[in-house]
Amino acid sequence: MSLGQEAAELDARDPLAGKRAEFDLDPQLAYLDGNSLGAPPRTVAARMDEVVRKQWAGRLIRSWDEGWWDAPQRIGDRIAPLVGAAPGQVVVGDSTSVNLFKVLVAAVRLNPGRPEIVVDATTFPTDGYVAESAARLTGHEIRRVTPAEMPAAVSERTAAALVNHVDYRSGRLHDLPGITAGLHAAGALAVWDLCHSVGAVPVELDAAGVDLAVGCTYKFLNGGPGAPAFCYVPVRWQERFDQPLPGWAGHADPFGMSEEYTGKAGIGRARAGTPDILSMLALDAALDVWADVSIAQVREKALSLGDFFLRCLDELVPAAEVLTPRDHASRGNQLSVRWPDAQHVMAAMAESDIIGDFRPPDVLRFGLAALYTRYGDVLRAARFLSGWPG
Repeated sequence: MSLGQEAAELDARDPLAGKRAEFDLDPQLAYLDGNSLGAPPRTVAARMDEVVRKQWAGRLIRSWDEGWWDAPQRIGDRIAPLVGAAPGQVVVGDSTSVNLFKVLVAAVRLNPGRPEIVVDATTFPTDGYVAESAARLTGHEIRRVTPAEMPAAVSERTAAALVNHVDYRSGRLHDLPGITAGLHAAGALAVWDLCHSVGAVPVELDAAGVDLAVGCTYKFLNGGPGAPAFCYVPVRWQERFDQPLPGWAGHADPFGMSEEYTGKAGIGRARAGTPDILSMLALDAALDVWADVSIAQVREKALSLGDFFLRCLDELVPAAEVLTPRDHASRGNQLSVRWPDAQHVMAAMAESDIIGDFRPPDVLRFGLAALYTRYGDVLRAARFLSGWPG
């Protein structure tokens, strides 16, 4: 059987094949960049029309009391099952960077007397910038360590460690339960960045005993460009969660206009300013695609897509250097390939309706968003690379 025949057969048998119709995607487009910006679910445009015309224009300020004000917690509870969290522990709002600043400062306040913050040495640059700023604010030192080395590297000096669940360059999936347990053995708190794993791989925050976590919603959750991020604070830490941005939305009585700050009970104390309602409710609509699908189904298909993509590359582009681990336990839902002149190549692919992305200086990234990516899409990408320059 040829690769083309196999791709057609796999797509025909795919139990998630019908989900692509729920997204506003050109049938001819191979969209392999859901790890950077998810595709728009068709429900979003209609919902936004309702929000603007009926809620904003029709109900005006009354809408704050008719669902807007509580949206951060309500939508957080919709995300909670996707990260293995019980209700009341996830809140949506602000950006990933802002939320990361909140939880890092809160983490070291929860674990006083320890002078250092350990940071994933392979982290997305912004995480490093935020960690450096949080360290300056709180008088801590920063030490950079790879995720695999963290359990052995932390000590009684370590207040908290910041780790990425999936490496944004290589697509490597790190051992969240094992690393968390190793950090706890040294008395350090585990803070996880889930940007490249939420909506892509199973995440079990409660079961693993993760202390704090953040994640974005515009990648595999398809919330739209700049969609609000989320913050996870388990019940055991909520009463003592002391974040550095105590805005009015996190106040126990936000409309009391008190000069003194008293944080809300529960996850609401992780809120800061006025919620960004338009993008918040666009995300709410985007989450509807999860109504009849589980993260386990998504993961199963994504691994199958990755296995097929790897076989296509091995057969058609044997010289390609794949940076992503091949074993399922160490692989997220993207494949990264080192390629000369990667930026030029990816631009040429986009001209042929095959959209991925690249990271300097020479990495091609292909996101395998199982809700809409087809086996034929990854075959097209491999065939393009096999003919380059063509």
